[in-house]
Amino acid sequence: MLDRLLAEVQDHTRHFLGYPVSKDFDYSPLFPFLQYPLNNLGDPFVDCTYTVGSREMEKYVVEFFARLFRAPANDWWGYVTNGGSEGNLYGLYLARELYPKAMVYYSEATHYSVQKNLHLLNMPSIMIRTLPNGEIDYNDLEQTMGMNRHMPVIMLANIGTTMTEARDDIGRIKDILKRLAIRHHYIHADGALSGSYCSFLDPRPAFDFADGADSIAISGHKFIGSPIPCGVVVAKRSYRDRIARSVAYIGSMDTTITGSRNGHSPLFLWYALKSLGLAGLEKRARHSLSVAAYAVDRFRENGIAAWRNPDSITVVFPEPPGNIRRKWQLASENGWSHIICMPNVETSQIDTLLAEMTAASVMV
Repeated sequence: MLDRLLAEVQDHTRHFLGYPVSKDFDYSPLFPFLQYPLNNLGDPFVDCTYTVGSREMEKYVVEFFARLFRAPANDWWGYVTNGGSEGNLYGLYLARELYPKAMVYYSEATHYSVQKNLHLLNMPSIMIRTLPNGEIDYNDLEQTMGMNRHMPVIMLANIGTTMTEARDDIGRIKDILKRLAIRHHYIHADGALSGSYCSFLDPRPAFDFADGADSIAISGHKFIGSPIPCGVVVAKRSYRDRIARSVAYIGSMDTTITGSRNGHSPLFLWYALKSLGLAGLEKRARHSLSVAAYAVDRFRENGIAAWRNPDSITVVFPEPPGNIRRKWQLASENGWSHIICMPNVETSQIDTLLAEMTAASVMV
Protein backbone atom coordinates (compact mmCIF):
# COMPACT_ATOMS: atom_id res chain seq x y z
CA MET A 1 0.00 0.00 0.00
CA LEU A 2 2.82 2.38 0.82
CA ASP A 3 4.58 1.65 -2.48
CA ARG A 4 1.35 2.24 -4.38
CA LEU A 5 0.66 5.48 -2.52
CA LEU A 6 4.17 6.75 -3.19
CA ALA A 7 3.84 6.00 -6.90
CA GLU A 8 0.48 7.83 -7.03
CA VAL A 9 1.84 10.86 -5.19
CA GLN A 10 4.88 11.05 -7.47
CA ASP A 11 2.72 10.83 -10.58
CA HIS A 12 0.13 13.34 -9.42
CA THR A 13 2.82 15.78 -8.31
CA ARG A 14 4.27 15.90 -11.82
CA HIS A 15 1.01 17.26 -13.23
CA PHE A 16 0.10 19.96 -10.76
CA LEU A 17 -0.67 23.50 -11.90
CA GLY A 18 -4.06 24.40 -10.46
CA TYR A 19 -3.31 24.89 -6.76
CA PRO A 20 -0.92 27.25 -4.96
CA VAL A 21 1.53 24.75 -3.54
CA SER A 22 5.31 24.95 -4.03
CA LYS A 23 7.05 21.61 -4.40
CA ASP A 24 10.66 22.68 -5.07
CA PHE A 25 12.00 22.06 -1.58
CA ASP A 26 14.55 19.75 -0.04
CA TYR A 27 14.30 19.34 3.71
CA SER A 28 16.37 16.14 3.89
CA PRO A 29 18.79 17.70 6.45
CA LEU A 30 15.82 17.89 8.81
CA PHE A 31 14.79 14.24 8.52
CA PRO A 32 16.43 13.28 11.87
CA PHE A 33 13.93 15.55 13.64
CA LEU A 34 11.04 13.39 12.45
CA GLN A 35 12.05 10.89 15.11
CA TYR A 36 11.01 13.28 17.86
CA PRO A 37 7.65 14.63 19.11
CA LEU A 38 8.25 18.34 18.48
CA ASN A 39 5.41 20.25 20.15
CA ASN A 40 5.51 24.04 20.50
CA LEU A 41 2.99 24.02 23.30
CA GLY A 42 1.62 27.40 24.42
CA ASP A 43 2.88 30.85 23.46
CA PRO A 44 6.08 30.72 21.35
CA PHE A 45 7.50 33.71 23.22
CA VAL A 46 6.85 32.33 26.72
CA ASP A 47 8.80 29.44 28.22
CA CYS A 48 7.02 26.12 28.69
CA THR A 49 7.63 23.05 30.84
CA TYR A 50 7.42 20.95 27.64
CA THR A 51 10.80 21.58 26.03
CA VAL A 52 10.88 19.14 23.08
CA GLY A 53 10.10 21.68 20.39
CA SER A 54 11.38 24.32 17.96
CA ARG A 55 10.36 27.52 19.74
CA GLU A 56 13.53 29.46 18.89
CA MET A 57 12.98 28.72 15.19
CA GLU A 58 9.32 29.72 15.48
CA LYS A 59 10.26 33.07 17.03
CA TYR A 60 12.70 33.68 14.17
CA VAL A 61 10.01 32.94 11.57
CA VAL A 62 7.49 35.29 13.22
CA GLU A 63 10.03 38.10 13.55
CA PHE A 64 11.09 37.64 9.91
CA PHE A 65 7.56 38.23 8.68
CA ALA A 66 6.81 40.94 11.23
CA ARG A 67 9.69 42.94 9.75
CA LEU A 68 8.71 42.06 6.17
CA PHE A 69 5.14 43.24 6.86
CA ARG A 70 6.32 46.46 8.54
CA ALA A 71 4.70 45.68 11.89
CA PRO A 72 5.11 48.27 14.69
CA ALA A 73 8.61 47.85 16.11
CA ASN A 74 7.50 47.28 19.70
CA ASP A 75 4.02 45.91 19.11
CA TRP A 76 4.07 42.66 17.16
CA TRP A 77 3.50 39.00 17.95
CA GLY A 78 2.53 35.84 16.12
CA TYR A 79 2.89 32.11 15.74
CA VAL A 80 3.14 29.35 13.14
CA THR A 81 -0.33 28.02 12.36
CA ASN A 82 -1.75 24.96 10.60
CA GLY A 83 -2.47 27.12 7.56
CA GLY A 84 -4.06 30.33 6.32
CA SER A 85 -7.54 29.39 7.54
CA GLU A 86 -6.33 29.19 11.14
CA GLY A 87 -4.56 32.51 10.69
CA ASN A 88 -7.81 34.09 9.51
CA LEU A 89 -9.66 32.54 12.44
CA TYR A 90 -7.13 34.03 14.82
CA GLY A 91 -7.36 37.49 13.27
CA LEU A 92 -11.15 37.44 13.49
CA TYR A 93 -10.96 36.15 17.07
CA LEU A 94 -8.73 39.05 18.14
CA ALA A 95 -11.01 41.50 16.33
CA ARG A 96 -14.12 40.13 18.04
CA GLU A 97 -12.52 40.43 21.47
CA LEU A 98 -11.57 44.01 20.69
CA TYR A 99 -14.95 44.97 19.18
CA PRO A 100 -17.58 42.43 20.30
CA LYS A 101 -20.43 44.43 18.72
CA ALA A 102 -18.79 45.00 15.35
CA MET A 103 -20.00 44.10 11.88
CA VAL A 104 -17.67 42.02 9.67
CA TYR A 105 -17.31 42.92 5.99
CA TYR A 106 -15.81 40.65 3.33
CA SER A 107 -16.16 40.23 -0.41
CA GLU A 108 -17.94 37.48 -2.33
CA ALA A 109 -14.52 36.30 -3.57
CA THR A 110 -13.29 35.62 -0.03
CA HIS A 111 -12.04 32.11 0.75
CA TYR A 112 -14.79 29.71 1.83
CA SER A 113 -13.15 29.15 5.23
CA VAL A 114 -13.97 32.71 6.33
CA GLN A 115 -17.72 32.08 6.42
CA LYS A 116 -17.03 28.96 8.49
CA ASN A 117 -14.84 30.97 10.85
CA LEU A 118 -17.53 33.63 11.23
CA HIS A 119 -20.05 30.92 12.07
CA LEU A 120 -17.71 29.40 14.66
CA LEU A 121 -17.16 32.80 16.27
CA ASN A 122 -20.85 33.78 15.97
CA MET A 123 -19.99 37.10 14.32
CA PRO A 124 -22.51 39.10 12.24
CA SER A 125 -21.31 39.81 8.73
CA ILE A 126 -22.18 41.35 5.37
CA MET A 127 -20.88 40.13 2.02
CA ILE A 128 -19.77 42.83 -0.43
CA ARG A 129 -19.86 42.60 -4.23
CA THR A 130 -16.66 42.25 -6.23
CA LEU A 131 -15.39 43.98 -9.34
CA PRO A 132 -14.92 41.89 -12.51
CA ASN A 133 -11.29 41.15 -11.61
CA GLY A 134 -12.25 39.74 -8.19
CA GLU A 135 -11.28 42.83 -6.14
CA ILE A 136 -13.78 44.17 -3.63
CA ASP A 137 -16.26 46.76 -4.94
CA TYR A 138 -15.23 49.84 -2.96
CA ASN A 139 -18.43 51.75 -3.79
CA ASP A 140 -20.60 48.92 -2.50
CA LEU A 141 -18.37 48.67 0.57
CA GLU A 142 -18.67 52.37 1.34
CA GLN A 143 -22.43 52.44 0.86
CA THR A 144 -22.92 49.38 3.03
CA MET A 145 -20.64 50.64 5.77
CA GLY A 146 -22.44 53.97 5.62
CA MET A 147 -25.75 52.29 6.41
CA ASN A 148 -24.16 50.71 9.49
CA ARG A 149 -21.77 53.46 10.51
CA HIS A 150 -23.00 53.30 14.11
CA MET A 151 -21.25 49.91 14.43
CA PRO A 152 -17.52 49.21 14.72
CA VAL A 153 -16.02 47.66 11.57
CA ILE A 154 -14.09 44.43 11.19
CA MET A 155 -12.73 44.19 7.66
CA LEU A 156 -11.49 40.95 6.10
CA ALA A 157 -9.29 42.11 3.20
CA ASN A 158 -8.22 39.65 0.51
CA ILE A 159 -4.57 39.93 -0.45
CA GLY A 160 -4.99 37.56 -3.35
CA THR A 161 -8.38 35.93 -3.90
CA THR A 162 -8.63 32.19 -4.54
CA MET A 163 -9.57 32.20 -8.24
CA THR A 164 -8.07 35.42 -9.66
CA GLU A 165 -5.53 36.52 -7.00
CA ALA A 166 -7.15 39.94 -6.79
CA ARG A 167 -5.90 42.15 -3.96
CA ASP A 168 -8.11 44.44 -1.90
CA ASP A 169 -6.42 47.81 -1.35
CA ILE A 170 -6.15 48.44 2.40
CA GLY A 171 -5.23 52.05 1.73
CA ARG A 172 -8.53 52.64 -0.06
CA ILE A 173 -10.40 50.82 2.71
CA LYS A 174 -8.77 53.08 5.31
CA ASP A 175 -9.83 56.13 3.26
CA ILE A 176 -13.44 54.89 3.30
CA LEU A 177 -13.34 54.46 7.07
CA LYS A 178 -11.96 57.97 7.42
CA ARG A 179 -14.63 59.51 5.18
CA LEU A 180 -17.33 57.75 7.19
CA ALA A 181 -15.68 58.80 10.48
CA ILE A 182 -15.63 55.19 11.71
CA ARG A 183 -12.84 55.25 14.27
CA HIS A 184 -13.42 51.85 15.82
CA HIS A 185 -12.22 49.35 13.26
CA TYR A 186 -9.99 46.33 12.77
CA ILE A 187 -8.51 45.17 9.45
CA HIS A 188 -7.32 41.60 8.97
CA ALA A 189 -5.41 40.77 5.78
CA ASP A 190 -5.77 37.29 4.31
CA GLY A 191 -2.51 37.02 2.38
CA ALA A 192 -2.48 33.22 2.03
CA LEU A 193 -0.50 33.15 -1.25
CA SER A 194 0.00 36.69 -2.47
CA GLY A 195 0.94 38.18 0.90
CA SER A 196 4.12 36.09 0.96
CA TYR A 197 5.67 37.98 -1.95
CA CYS A 198 3.81 41.33 -2.12
CA SER A 199 6.66 43.07 -0.29
CA PHE A 200 8.89 42.48 -3.33
CA LEU A 201 6.54 44.11 -5.86
CA ASP A 202 7.02 47.59 -7.29
CA PRO A 203 4.71 49.37 -6.83
CA ARG A 204 4.14 47.67 -3.49
CA PRO A 205 0.44 46.83 -2.91
CA ALA A 206 -1.26 48.37 0.14
CA PHE A 207 -1.54 45.24 2.26
CA ASP A 208 0.54 45.36 5.44
CA PHE A 209 0.72 47.01 8.88
CA ALA A 210 2.12 50.28 7.55
CA ASP A 211 -0.92 50.50 5.26
CA GLY A 212 -3.38 49.93 8.12
CA ALA A 213 -3.62 46.17 8.73
CA ASP A 214 -3.99 44.98 12.34
CA SER A 215 -3.14 41.35 11.60
CA ILE A 216 -1.91 39.36 8.59
CA ALA A 217 -2.13 35.64 7.84
CA ILE A 218 -0.14 33.79 5.18
CA SER A 219 0.33 30.15 4.23
CA GLY A 220 3.74 28.53 4.54
CA HIS A 221 3.22 25.60 2.18
CA LYS A 222 2.28 27.82 -0.75
CA PHE A 223 4.89 30.32 -1.91
CA ILE A 224 7.66 29.06 0.40
CA GLY A 225 6.89 25.34 0.32
CA SER A 226 6.54 22.71 3.04
CA PRO A 227 5.70 19.00 3.19
CA ILE A 228 3.15 19.84 5.90
CA PRO A 229 0.42 22.50 5.44
CA CYS A 230 1.26 25.45 7.67
CA GLY A 231 1.08 29.20 7.93
CA VAL A 232 2.07 32.26 9.93
CA VAL A 233 -0.13 34.86 11.60
CA VAL A 234 1.30 38.19 12.74
CA ALA A 235 -0.74 40.54 14.91
CA LYS A 236 -0.24 43.44 17.28
CA ARG A 237 0.96 42.17 20.64
CA SER A 238 -1.28 44.64 22.48
CA TYR A 239 -4.30 42.90 20.93
CA ARG A 240 -2.99 39.44 21.79
CA ASP A 241 -2.68 40.54 25.43
CA ARG A 242 -6.44 40.92 25.58
CA ILE A 243 -7.01 37.18 25.12
CA ALA A 244 -3.94 35.75 26.89
CA ARG A 245 -4.38 33.64 30.00
CA SER A 246 -1.89 31.72 32.08
CA VAL A 247 -2.02 27.90 32.20
CA ALA A 248 -0.19 26.66 35.29
CA TYR A 249 0.51 23.06 34.34
CA ILE A 250 2.28 23.91 31.06
CA GLY A 251 4.05 26.92 32.55
CA SER A 252 3.11 29.11 29.58
CA MET A 253 0.38 31.35 28.20
CA ASP A 254 -2.65 30.18 26.24
CA THR A 255 -2.61 32.63 23.33
CA THR A 256 -3.08 30.44 20.23
CA ILE A 257 -6.08 28.64 18.71
CA THR A 258 -4.81 25.14 19.42
CA GLY A 259 -3.08 23.91 22.56
CA SER A 260 -0.49 21.49 21.21
CA ARG A 261 1.09 22.88 18.06
CA ASN A 262 3.16 21.14 15.40
CA GLY A 263 6.82 21.83 16.09
CA HIS A 264 8.07 20.54 12.74
CA SER A 265 6.49 23.23 10.55
CA PRO A 266 8.40 26.09 12.25
CA LEU A 267 11.56 24.08 11.64
CA PHE A 268 10.80 23.75 7.92
CA LEU A 269 10.00 27.45 7.56
CA TRP A 270 13.07 28.46 9.54
CA TYR A 271 15.26 26.31 7.28
CA ALA A 272 13.68 27.77 4.14
CA LEU A 273 14.03 31.38 5.29
CA LYS A 274 17.62 30.84 6.42
CA SER A 275 18.45 29.17 3.10
CA LEU A 276 16.70 31.68 0.85
CA GLY A 277 16.85 34.98 2.70
CA LEU A 278 15.12 38.05 1.32
CA ALA A 279 17.08 37.85 -1.93
CA GLY A 280 16.02 34.25 -2.48
CA LEU A 281 12.36 35.00 -1.82
CA GLU A 282 12.47 37.91 -4.25
CA LYS A 283 14.11 35.69 -6.87
CA ARG A 284 11.29 33.16 -6.47
CA ALA A 285 8.74 35.93 -6.94
CA ARG A 286 10.46 37.25 -10.08
CA HIS A 287 10.56 33.77 -11.58
CA SER A 288 6.87 33.13 -10.88
CA LEU A 289 5.84 36.50 -12.32
CA SER A 290 7.92 35.86 -15.44
CA VAL A 291 6.35 32.45 -16.05
CA ALA A 292 2.85 33.90 -15.49
CA ALA A 293 3.51 36.62 -18.08
CA TYR A 294 4.81 33.96 -20.48
CA ALA A 295 1.69 31.85 -19.96
CA VAL A 296 -0.68 34.74 -20.74
CA ASP A 297 1.24 35.62 -23.90
CA ARG A 298 1.38 32.02 -25.15
CA PHE A 299 -2.28 31.36 -24.43
CA ARG A 300 -3.35 34.52 -26.26
CA GLU A 301 -1.11 33.70 -29.22
CA ASN A 302 -3.12 30.50 -29.54
CA GLY A 303 -6.52 32.17 -29.32
CA ILE A 304 -7.20 31.43 -25.65
CA ALA A 305 -8.61 34.39 -23.72
CA ALA A 306 -6.19 34.23 -20.78
CA TRP A 307 -5.63 37.10 -18.34
CA ARG A 308 -4.17 37.89 -14.94
CA ASN A 309 -4.35 40.68 -12.42
CA PRO A 310 -1.37 43.10 -12.34
CA ASP A 311 1.74 41.55 -10.73
CA SER A 312 -0.10 38.28 -10.15
CA ILE A 313 1.10 34.71 -10.64
CA THR A 314 -2.42 33.34 -11.24
CA VAL A 315 -3.49 32.99 -14.90
CA VAL A 316 -7.22 32.70 -15.63
CA PHE A 317 -8.65 31.20 -18.83
CA PRO A 318 -11.82 29.50 -20.14
CA GLU A 319 -12.39 26.07 -18.64
CA PRO A 320 -10.78 23.29 -20.76
CA PRO A 321 -12.24 19.76 -21.16
CA GLY A 322 -12.65 17.63 -18.06
CA ASN A 323 -9.81 15.21 -18.82
CA ILE A 324 -7.34 18.12 -18.98
CA ARG A 325 -8.71 19.66 -15.78
CA ARG A 326 -8.34 16.35 -13.98
CA LYS A 327 -4.82 15.63 -15.26
CA TRP A 328 -3.44 19.06 -14.32
CA GLN A 329 -5.65 19.40 -11.21
CA LEU A 330 -7.10 22.72 -12.38
CA ALA A 331 -9.39 24.52 -9.98
CA SER A 332 -12.47 25.73 -11.89
CA GLU A 333 -15.47 27.95 -11.17
CA ASN A 334 -18.25 29.44 -13.31
CA GLY A 335 -16.69 28.31 -16.57
CA TRP A 336 -13.18 29.54 -15.75
CA SER A 337 -10.05 27.68 -14.71
CA HIS A 338 -6.69 28.92 -13.53
CA ILE A 339 -3.08 27.88 -13.27
CA ILE A 340 -0.86 29.24 -10.53
CA CYS A 341 2.74 29.78 -11.58
CA MET A 342 4.45 28.75 -8.37
CA PRO A 343 8.26 29.00 -8.11
CA ASN A 344 8.63 25.38 -9.27
CA VAL A 345 6.62 25.90 -12.47
CA GLU A 346 8.63 26.17 -15.69
CA THR A 347 7.67 27.42 -19.14
CA SER A 348 7.97 23.86 -20.49
CA GLN A 349 4.97 22.84 -18.37
CA ILE A 350 3.00 25.77 -19.77
CA ASP A 351 3.87 24.64 -23.30
CA THR A 352 2.76 21.05 -22.58
CA LEU A 353 -0.56 22.16 -21.10
CA LEU A 354 -1.15 24.54 -23.99
CA ALA A 355 -0.43 21.81 -26.55
CA GLU A 356 -2.99 19.53 -24.93
CA MET A 357 -5.59 22.30 -24.80
CA THR A 358 -4.97 23.23 -28.44
CA ALA A 359 -5.25 19.61 -29.55
CA ALA A 360 -8.49 19.21 -27.62
CA SER A 361 -10.02 22.27 -29.28
CA VAL A 362 -9.08 20.96 -32.73
CA MET A 363 -10.73 17.62 -31.96
CA VAL A 364 -13.93 19.41 -30.94
